[in-house]
Amino acid sequence: MSKTSGKTATKRPTAGKGGSAGRAQRPQGGASAVARARGGSSGPSRSRMIGVIAIVVVALVALFLIYQNSQGSKDSATGGSGFKHVSGQPGAGTAAPAFTLTSSSGAQVASTSFGGKSVLLYFQEGLSCQPCWDQIKDLEKNQAALTSAGVDEVVSITTDPANLIAQKVSDEKLSTTVLSDPTMGVSQAYSANKFGMMGDMRDGHSFVLVGPDGTIRWRADYGGAPDYTMFLPTPKMLTDLTAERKP
Repeated sequence: MSKTSGKTATKRPTAGKGGSAGRAQRPQGGASAVARARGGSSGPSRSRMIGVIAIVVVALVALFLIYQNSQGSKDSATGGSGFKHVSGQPGAGTAAPAFTLTSSSGAQVASTSFGGKSVLLYFQEGLSCQPCWDQIKDLEKNQAALTSAGVDEVVSITTDPANLIAQKVSDEKLSTTVLSDPTMGVSQAYSANKFGMMGDMRDGHSFVLVGPDGTIRWRADYGGAPDYTMFLPTPKMLTDLTAERKP
């Protein structure tokens, strides 16, 4: 009996591997220690991420300001007409880019033919913009006021084909010379396609006053974001022209 009892005794489970006693002997707080270790490492990591985000935001703001300055835009919304506008480049005091374009009558019109006159160039979106054609009508109705303001002639420029422009001019019964710039060469030279609702694909609503000597005396781009003005009463435009024109 004693030998049998001894064998039985040797088979009793002890606090070994995988036993309940083994589990009981595991260090208390081990999981929380791991959590603390993880938490300790996540703090600096989170701080680094916040720092990177801040640097990116500052860089984006700096790039935006550089872009705005490169466009040479000056907000002149305060006072005057009350219509928000900017002055793109080339601006007042610089030579107006020369051009030769086909008119709605089919004739070739060169900017050199305007010598000795103050010519108001009106860049507009074209056939798809009825307010733009209404603007030309309003300019014609206010011809006397334009003359009093020192504007000798108004010439509109858009990017549609000359034959379609001719039909539109006829339909609207307009007398203003409208020039076709299908390659956008002139529009891009004047950066007039930077201020429209169609991105770079179309001109916006820009006025450029070219003096008798070929120098730009005044410029106002009304078609840009966020207002995208495609029509303003001619007297309002003349208010800005009179106040902002360079000698």
